[in-house]
Amino acid sequence: MLAFVLVIVLYPIIYVVSASFSSPQAVIGGEVWLFPVEPTLMGYEAVFKNNQILVGFKNSFIYMICGTFINLIMTMLCAYPLSRKELVGRNVITGIFVFTMYFSGGLVPTYMLIQKLGLLNTRWAMIIPAAMSVWNMIIARTYLQNTIPDTLYEAAEIDGCSPIGFFCKVVMPLSKPILAVLVLYYGVAHWNTYFSAMIYLNNQDLFPLQLILRNILIMNNIDPTMMQDVEAMLQKQGLVDLLKYSVIVVASVPVLCIYPFVQKYFVKGVMIGALKG
Repeated sequence: MLAFVLVIVLYPIIYVVSASFSSPQAVIGGEVWLFPVEPTLMGYEAVFKNNQILVGFKNSFIYMICGTFINLIMTMLCAYPLSRKELVGRNVITGIFVFTMYFSGGLVPTYMLIQKLGLLNTRWAMIIPAAMSVWNMIIARTYLQNTIPDTLYEAAEIDGCSPIGFFCKVVMPLSKPILAVLVLYYGVAHWNTYFSAMIYLNNQDLFPLQLILRNILIMNNIDPTMMQDVEAMLQKQGLVDLLKYSVIVVASVPVLCIYPFVQKYFVKGVMIGALKG
């Protein structure tokens, strides 16, 4: 059963990769099934010659790196105090955070808030509104509750360690598994985001790669009535399809490269942080 599910999940990936290395005529003719047909790098050459796609890559890396860094700081600074039993009213504060997971002001009030803050059409519009995920904060808080014993804090306090020093020198080094999980969650979320860019950004120089990919996949369609030369129309359509597959492959590579480095921490961090209490 697992092998059958693997085939179902893996085949579309293999098809996209094979199509990205095939000739435009083979792609538009439906000749690609499993392996590349008439292998060529034409699609990837078009991708890396397209300035808009390169700008999208740069922007997505900026949003992912800066956004993930801010996410980690905000999440851990919020999760650690809420994990301490001596914090007065921590359950009430946690309840307020949880409330925002189910109820929000909606898209229009959020847009008006971003506008009043002067974040429209800036990079901060992609980073500040998503500075912390409540769900990830709860996972981090639960991990800290189950991993950092009170006796460790008491020993550090006896040695003269301040709360901030304990957080920086003890808590953070012992939180590598959950930090790896948060990096993966936040990094993938930033890399794949496009809806916020559609709402808050008008300058194409600030567009992330996923929004550019969306425009290629959805909006870059050819109207046959506008082209008299059928052969030229087919050739252009083949190049468009080839470019789609090539961009999908290129856009997926960074996430596939990140996962192996955090895999050893991923299962441990998720399992410990999954027990809510």
